[in-house]
Amino acid sequence: MKHHTLRFNDWLYLACIWISGLSIFVMTLIIPWGIFTRYVLGTGSQWPEPIAILLMVIFTFFGAAAGYRANAHISVAMVTDRMPAKVRSTVAWLMDILMALVSIFMAYYGAKLCIQTWGQNIGEIPWMPVGATYLPVPLGGAITLIFVLERMALGHQGGREVVTYDHEKIEGGAL
Repeated sequence: MKHHTLRFNDWLYLACIWISGLSIFVMTLIIPWGIFTRYVLGTGSQWPEPIAILLMVIFTFFGAAAGYRANAHISVAMVTDRMPAKVRSTVAWLMDILMALVSIFMAYYGAKLCIQTWGQNIGEIPWMPVGATYLPVPLGGAITLIFVLERMALGHQGGREVVTYDHEKIEGGAL
């Protein structure tokens, strides 16, 4: 069971990385188009800005979930690193519980927000429901919750090969 869980979470982690990366890539194509149409053509497209904002939200929530699993999130460890080992493990457990609560909050209330606003449309993009723009919130919360539960049950997974594939391998202890 552990092996299947880790493989599924590896796949989920890679999906988050790809979704985040593609969001940034597409955003770098859309923003220059908006600038070109506004200043060169003089007509200004209406859709680049709201799509770029949506892509940034997607990047943020999916990237944050991946960052949590990779242990690449911003943390202030100056105080906790100086605590005794027993206190440090208790604080780490408490932080996992708090992170799980935040993830549940995001998933539950984000889903509620999506449902409540699904019937509304965005002015610049009339075919897109407002609720669709909020989907990254509950999805990112649910994925982060999966990674939190994984950390609580199986330990920190930041050293897995899928997470560290781009790190340099140090051979023989020399740089």
